Amino acid sequence: MEITEVKVFPVNEDKLKAYVTIIFENCFVIRDLKIINGNSGLFVAMPSKKRKDGTFRDIAHPLNSEMRSTLEKKVLAVYEEELKKMTAAAQKSMQALSGQKRGTDDYDDGIH
Repeated sequence: MEITEVKVFPVNEDKLKAYVTIIFENCFVIRDLKIINGNSGLFVAMPSKKRKDGTFRDIAHPLNSEMRSTLEKKVLAVYEEELKKMTAAAQKSMQALSGQKRGTDDYDDGIH
């Protein structure tokens, strides 16, 4: 089963880093996967539901370690790319702002 699309929605929280939607074979979607910053680094948590006894149970999950590894690698790669895009956009905005600031500092209105 091929993962045909991964959408990452970063969040600014301590352990939760992003929500993820994945599409398989352009015909099946799973929403609300989470990228979590755990004790040994980032991992992908499957969507889950809280049970009456307070425990959580995955709603959807890979049935073998090969698929879990494939899914996690793909999701984390897209997450890293999204972070790079966000960093580049932030740097570009900062450069634009500092350029505007310099432009107003250099402005001479002729009043002294």
